[in-house]
Amino acid sequence: MKETETIIEMITRFTDIVNGFEALGKTYKESEKVMKILRAIMTYEINLTKKLQEGEDKKKKSIALKATTKEEEDVEEEKPSDEDDDLALITRKLNKFMRGERFRGRKFTSRRDPSKKESSSHGDKEK
Repeated sequence: MKETETIIEMITRFTDIVNGFEALGKTYKESEKVMKILRAIMTYEINLTKKLQEGEDKKKKSIALKATTKEEEDVEEEKPSDEDDDLALITRKLNKFMRGERFRGRKFTSRRDPSKKESSSHGDKEK
C-alpha cells in the first residue's frame, strides 16, 4: 500500500493486478488474496503508528525556567517601590491628623437648639 493511497484505491489496484495474472493463466485462491491484502494493511498500520508516535514526540515542547536563590529575592524585597513610599507617607499624615486636638476625647454634640420644638414641614392642621 502506498502512503498517499486509500484502502479502496489499494483494493482496486490489487484487483487489477490479480485480474492481470488470471489473464496470463495464474490463479489465486480467495484465502490467498485475503491474506495478501491483510498483510499489506497490517504493514501500513504499523508504519502509520510509528509516524504518529514520532509526530507526538515532536509536538511536546521543553521549557526552561529561571531559578532564583533566596538571596536574590531578599535584595529585590529590600528595594521599596514608589507605591510603598506613597502609602507610608499617607499613613504617617493620617496618624498625625488623628492625634491632633480635634479628635481628642471630644464628644460630638448636636448643633440644634434643644429648647426649640421641632416643626413639621407639612404643618399640623386640626379638623
